[in-house]
Amino acid sequence: MLETSARLLRLLSLLQAHREWTGADLADRLGVTPRTVRRDVDRLRELGYPVNASPGTGGGYQLGAGAELPPLLLDDDEAVAVAVGLRTAAGNGVEGIGEASVRALAKLEQVLPSRLRRRVSALHEFTVPMLRGAERSTVDPSVLTELAAVCRDGERLRFGYRDHEGTVSRRTVEPHRLVCTERRWYLVAWDVDREDWRTFRADRIEPRPPHGPRFTPRPPPAEDLAAYVSRGVGQRAYAARAVVRLKVSAQEAARIIGPSGGALEPVDGQSCLLRTGAVNLDVLVVHVMLIGCEFDVVEPPELTDRIRAARDLVGRAVESAGVKEM
Repeated sequence: MLETSARLLRLLSLLQAHREWTGADLADRLGVTPRTVRRDVDRLRELGYPVNASPGTGGGYQLGAGAELPPLLLDDDEAVAVAVGLRTAAGNGVEGIGEASVRALAKLEQVLPSRLRRRVSALHEFTVPMLRGAERSTVDPSVLTELAAVCRDGERLRFGYRDHEGTVSRRTVEPHRLVCTERRWYLVAWDVDREDWRTFRADRIEPRPPHGPRFTPRPPPAEDLAAYVSRGVGQRAYAARAVVRLKVSAQEAARIIGPSGGALEPVDGQSCLLRTGAVNLDVLVVHVMLIGCEFDVVEPPELTDRIRAARDLVGRAVESAGVKEM
């Protein structure tokens, strides 16, 4: 027979891994009598674990959600952070991580109090994944949960917004969805004062409650919000725009180009279109050249002229370097 403390841990593990157990099944797994199982369940309840019991022949034991978070050595914010992290890991396609994350997430969410489960669910339900890119920006988790909550509840949001030059403006919006990338988080919202859809970087948002009143959600600006945000951060924000046909597949290009680098559109298995932008055509030349694969310029024709000029400039520099070496 297992010692009492080890048996309690084993019992807790069984309850977390299965929705419901009969007393007889638990007794058989633990090698004890049903009476001992009942005593051990009572001990778990004394420790704060909400074990529900249903009587009768079809009844059994089930680990449920209680009024307080059981003693997992996690505070509320840590529990939400772990749950959100597990959900992200479960869906990011990393080999060997997804399945384990799903199992761990199921165990955690089964015992989360309802107030915490609502916070986690809001982040999940009102977030659209767009998984490309490598560089990350830092955003306060409490800001993310606050943004997700106003999206969920359909409440107007007031906040201070800092642009890329550091200038702060006051905004009032009808929040729609959060879009997450491996680099950044964005809020897609209807700007009340500008009467148009806008995309805001979450790390530049400073909420200024109280929020409200409630509003009737508008039709979203696009069916594919991930593509909408990608186009916005990669093209619409810039004065110079271009379309380039890359001679690699869209899947291969996505490993090189982050979401803010432009929007990719598959053409066939060997090529794709990149719609991108920059502050001017000269910066666009550098951006396209640094991708490191063969390409054709679709538009604008002026970009081809700038590339020729850059080629001539580099050629002269190479020739000059060759003369000096001789």
